[in-house]
Amino acid sequence: MTHSPQLRIPATYMRGGTSKGVFFRLQDLPEPAQVPGPARDALLLRVIGSPDPYGKQIDGMGGGFSSTSKVVILSKSQRPDHDVDYLFGQVAIDQPVIDWSGNCGNLTAAVGAFAINAGLVERSRIPANGHCTVRIWQANIGKTIIAHIPIRNCEVQETGDFELDGVTFPAAEVKIEFLDPAEDAGSMYPTGNVVDELDVPGIGRLPATLINAGIPTIFVNAADIGYSGTELQPDINEDAEALARFETIRAHGALRMGLIQDLAEAASRQHTPKIAFVAPPKSYTASSGKQVRAEDVDLLVRALSMGRLHHAMMGTAAVAIAAAAATPGTLVNLAAGGGERTSVCFGHPSGTLRVGAEVARGEHGWTITKAIMSRSARVLMEGWVRVPNVLG
Repeated sequence: MTHSPQLRIPATYMRGGTSKGVFFRLQDLPEPAQVPGPARDALLLRVIGSPDPYGKQIDGMGGGFSSTSKVVILSKSQRPDHDVDYLFGQVAIDQPVIDWSGNCGNLTAAVGAFAINAGLVERSRIPANGHCTVRIWQANIGKTIIAHIPIRNCEVQETGDFELDGVTFPAAEVKIEFLDPAEDAGSMYPTGNVVDELDVPGIGRLPATLINAGIPTIFVNAADIGYSGTELQPDINEDAEALARFETIRAHGALRMGLIQDLAEAASRQHTPKIAFVAPPKSYTASSGKQVRAEDVDLLVRALSMGRLHHAMMGTAAVAIAAAAATPGTLVNLAAGGGERTSVCFGHPSGTLRVGAEVARGEHGWTITKAIMSRSARVLMEGWVRVPNVLG
């Protein structure tokens, strides 16, 4: 039997924030994969190494975790006042599914650098030294993101002394602004309430804050589900009953938010919504051994991604945390002590993170105009990715 040779596709492997992914220019993909559909999904699943019943993605570029099972497609933007269109795919590990329903805030930090290096930003907009303002159209959610990319000698500066908990080594700081990051014409709370009650089988009536900012997210109190908020990955990810319970809560929250029409749909929509639990400040030891003191944080947050507790915090979920913390009366705001605030520092499994948000209450409820955070990014490898020809 003869077999066709592997495809050879230009690609870049990048870290952005606490995630890693394979980046492509749209024009470099094989023609059948330049448009959404089964051909594109089949190709990118094979690139990452999914589905893998072993959960390791050994025969692909994925790393067996949700934070390393990601793909990005970029193209020069045709929209006024934007440089690049950014499409993100969250690749399931053990299922033949790519979820295109939301953004990745962590990899957003790498989009600007890739766009500059790939020639997607006009040279006239890149200073010799300073910062290049890259105007990103986030195609998954239809929102604008502004990334401030450090430039030295006309090239992207990747090295620096900015430290990000969850990333071992320092790098250059990338400041990111998420403009109007809520869905539904700016409305953050799809039910109109800052706190709802979900009727969850096996748990009962569960208070929850349901928010569409950054990424649709369900926040619950740690104490209401038997946790302290200081949990690390093994405490949750090695407990099959706990993971099933979180998925049940997530499905009921998704239904209440109108993201799905039937509970069964949640299984095929793993990327959104996220589910997280919050608690007032407590001292704990982070996964790196770093001591996080109660007085150094405003609250604690733990979030799940693709059915597993995240090792740090998803960038888009951090936007949701900032927005909810700035809204009086949400579970996030109350865990942080209540009142009005424009920024919050929260503790996560790997350490701490500070994020800010500008919110306002108008005729149609609470809206958010901007969320701000700092991340870092760098190129890990560039060249070509080889993949068996699944396009026929």
